[in-house]
Amino acid sequence: MLRLAFASILALVPLVSQAQRPPAGLVGRIEGDTYISATGAFKMTIPVRSELGGVISDTQFLVSFQDDYSTHISVVAEAQDATERWELQTRGMKDYLRYFFNHYAFDEFKRNDKDASIQSALFLPDLYDGALVVYVLLPGGSVFTGAHPVLVAPKTPPVAKRGNLVFIRNGFIYIISTELAERVTEGSAYTMTTQEEDVLLRERLTDVLHSITFLPAPSGSFK
Repeated sequence: MLRLAFASILALVPLVSQAQRPPAGLVGRIEGDTYISATGAFKMTIPVRSELGGVISDTQFLVSFQDDYSTHISVVAEAQDATERWELQTRGMKDYLRYFFNHYAFDEFKRNDKDASIQSALFLPDLYDGALVVYVLLPGGSVFTGAHPVLVAPKTPPVAKRGNLVFIRNGFIYIISTELAERVTEGSAYTMTTQEEDVLLRERLTDVLHSITFLPAPSGSFK
């Protein structure tokens, strides 16, 4: 179940209708400007606008938000089963989050793009009980390729970069993922350094995190 849930983070094509249409196809639900997860584990402010081509898609464990300009955000949440709780207890938070990302999320990145690579990772010990930021490079794996004209066309296809924030809250393990759109949309005019990219992605991931309200673990969440 966990592998199936976290494979969903790689979904590049929206699965459901545009945000301005009735959200009857969603597994979760929308109330005003808030998305409520199908699991009941969290709710969050919707980060895209329908007038900018905002699209919301979801499954039981994933919600993805994308627009035509600069936003691609996914939030995956899955209740830890007994095996994962044992892994956390025996490994400790830092090693467990690294293990979990590599074993589930990055395996799926590699399955879809054999040239995918982890550029770097940073453990944040003061965020909840510890959180991990992982920066992944995906050659030719941008969701923004062809979405709209770039400022200056690059000589080679851009390498997409995604920031991923991995953490545990109320018995659920989360991965928030966002792509750095500027790598694609600015073409060969792009000049940001790796350090600048990392800081910007980390700030954007933190902004998404702050838009989320974590709800009490639903009855029967744990296996």
